[in-house]
Amino acid sequence: MRIAVTGSIATDHLMTFPGRFVEQLIAEKIDRVSLSFLVDALEIRRGGVAANISFGLGMLGLRPLLVGGVGPDFGPYHDWLSEHGVDCSGVRESARHHTARFICTTDLDGNQIASFYPGAMSEDAEITLAPLAAGGGGLDLVLIGASDPAAMLSHTRECGALGIPFAADPSQQLPRLDGPDLRALVDGAAYLFCNEYEEALIERKSGWSGAEVLERVGVRITTLGPSGARVERSGESPVMVGPVPEQRKADPTGTGDAFRAGFLAAIAWGLSMERAAQLGNLLAVTVLEADGPQEYELKPALAAERLAGAYGQEAAAEIAAHYG
Repeated sequence: MRIAVTGSIATDHLMTFPGRFVEQLIAEKIDRVSLSFLVDALEIRRGGVAANISFGLGMLGLRPLLVGGVGPDFGPYHDWLSEHGVDCSGVRESARHHTARFICTTDLDGNQIASFYPGAMSEDAEITLAPLAAGGGGLDLVLIGASDPAAMLSHTRECGALGIPFAADPSQQLPRLDGPDLRALVDGAAYLFCNEYEEALIERKSGWSGAEVLERVGVRITTLGPSGARVERSGESPVMVGPVPEQRKADPTGTGDAFRAGFLAAIAWGLSMERAAQLGNLLAVTVLEADGPQEYELKPALAAERLAGAYGQEAAAEIAAHYG
């Protein structure tokens, strides 16, 4: 199964605030916030939703096609991704902009305040999928992740025109999308990824109820943080999948991207939705325990042990037969 992943490719600047954001907010002055947080640490990491998801798929043995815009500073990042099984032939280098930057501060409760500079991502709408689909045996699925909204809409329309199934993952771009654009991105998706807050925001902005959203997508996958994930299809009972217990909490950045990588890898292997969510949860907690969204390592024996502990030996054996 050949999966293309579109979306942001960025460098993450991750900082840690040794306090709690909520303690710094004054309710009566919330309309005039002016705060500066003195942070303890700064880590510069490789990131971006498309790159993170592609990295995870590559770590699991697939060879995803990464699609997105970068700057002339991308060289070392390109080498890193290629070394980890990612096909970067769908990456377009800008002559005008640097690679995007994600700047994020995390407090002691895991809450985050972030800014994102799009850079070369602002040219993503100039990338077309047809030439990429024509080569390399075609495309079986395109994940349309957070990017320039015009590019997200263009990729969605092109998938429809080419008859390629797509997964909708608007995530960080939801605040910028209006109702008609959001409906265009979601309607007809084979898979819709979101977290609980995004699920509610999609329903409010689209004007569709939860049931109406399910009628318009093949499967809706909602990540529930420490509670695991929920997988839903119209007319069927939801599948609730509990988490893999965490051993330590380092950095939540990229956990959702890792979940998507695990989920899609299992789908590519022909496993059930339940197994897909289980593998997604394993990758998510693995990233949670690492210092950065692409700084983790997957060890087959340990992965099988953690899957067995969370979901039983049968689940671990089914998944490990592909990953191992």
